[in-house]
Amino acid sequence: MSDPPETPEPLLGPGEDRGARRALAGLVLAVFAGLLAYRVLHAGHLEQTALFYVGVPAVIAVTVVLTVRPRTVTGLIMAVITVALAIAGPLLNEGVVCLLFAAPIFYLVGLLIGLAVDHSRRRGTNGLVAPLVLLAALGGGGEMVAPPRDSEVTVVRPASGARVERALAVAPRFGRVGSPFLRLGFPAPVRAEGAGLEVGDEREITFTPRRPLGVGALPEPRSMTLRIKERSPERVTFSVVRDTTVARWMDLREAEFAWGGDRLSVTLRYGRTFDPGWYFDPLQRYAAAEAAGYLAGTFAR
Repeated sequence: MSDPPETPEPLLGPGEDRGARRALAGLVLAVFAGLLAYRVLHAGHLEQTALFYVGVPAVIAVTVVLTVRPRTVTGLIMAVITVALAIAGPLLNEGVVCLLFAAPIFYLVGLLIGLAVDHSRRRGTNGLVAPLVLLAALGGGGEMVAPPRDSEVTVVRPASGARVERALAVAPRFGRVGSPFLRLGFPAPVRAEGAGLEVGDEREITFTPRRPLGVGALPEPRSMTLRIKERSPERVTFSVVRDTTVARWMDLREAEFAWGGDRLSVTLRYGRTFDPGWYFDPLQRYAAAEAAGYLAGTFAR
């Protein structure tokens, strides 16, 4: 007589199974809370503020803290933020550049809150007191020492003054963008129209279209109109009068070209539009410097 078949052991015990279901429910709730916070802040036109970039990951992290009791809060928060970022592009039509720039600060906020809560739980104290103090410092408090919003960057390249002036007098011919940073997904100039170096002369520059990640979303055209604001010997300043290219990320205002002494200097003046400034100011400054270097190379050829 054969032995009865053995009943397979369950992979998870009753307590572990309930814990896994609770963790999954907490993960879904945290992602939903983060997306809801995004929608609310977007509706209030606050998506470029510290409240967004610190608040959204904080909502996710605090939701995890209040709904799940994992061995370490930090690990689960990191996992939830990863899931949220993975679905944010297709769901919210965010570009790759925005996701890349948002990810470090999202992880930073989540990591610090998770570590604070884990430390507080080990000591048997209130696990939400430290994160609340931390949020005040990262968000509003951090802006007290933020760099000024109005900035400029200057890049100098060797160049023939006569060649630079001839190149500036006509519509530029743009080459391949060589900067690895700008090739992460920033718009690249495709063609330009307009000529002249007198005050009031304009250039119309067409850039690569915006390609949203949403299913079925159509490419959106992008362009920029520049008008000569000031003209003097060996110097010309263009003001940006219309911009559908980088306006959401940076308030680009002027581009100044000065040549002479076998060199060309390009200065870009802009206003920072994103907070917190301690995080976004270095990113915008570096991007502006790379863009100025590209323009200097274009007109110094």
